[in-house]
Amino acid sequence: MTQSKPAGLSRRALLGAFAATAVVAAPSYANAFSLLRGAGDVRRLRMISPRTGEKLDTIYWIEGEYIAEAVREISMFMRDWRRNEAKNIDTRTIDIMAAAHNLMGTTEPYTLLSGYRSPQTNAMLRSRSKGVAKHSLHLNGQAADLRLGSRSVGQISKAAIACRAGGVGRYSRSNFVHMDCGVVRSWGG
Repeated sequence: MTQSKPAGLSRRALLGAFAATAVVAAPSYANAFSLLRGAGDVRRLRMISPRTGEKLDTIYWIEGEYIAEAVREISMFMRDWRRNEAKNIDTRTIDIMAAAHNLMGTTEPYTLLSGYRSPQTNAMLRSRSKGVAKHSLHLNGQAADLRLGSRSVGQISKAAIACRAGGVGRYSRSNFVHMDCGVVRSWGG
């Protein structure tokens, strides 16, 4: 993926300045927990995409501020790969993903199965499966379907539910967990 350089201090220089104090923090919106502020509050997200072969490892939040370039990079990574269309991913969903990952105490990247879905892709998937919602939050860039090789669907969903910040769906037969920033709820088995 291409990266553009913002004016002023580069992202690489900024990340280098904070590298020694990097602590991944949980989201602070809704009822989600948060770590101590002012003590190196840094949020990171790691993912791989088996569909595109891409890898992502980025710090997207430092001391209360989202890094616009990193959020754009995440949005591009989570694009609808079938149509190569991107939509801004809701930062609340990114925070839930990062917080759940942090709770599991692993550095293994998530495997992203689905992020943003275009209306055409969602309709196609709905025609093939009863489990795809007509008004899916994937259409709004507010959901992700994820898995980890080192954690079970149950472990991932428990971590996401502990954030108390959105929807969590367990899809044990398909080996993935759905996370979104919608109403707090959980489903599946």
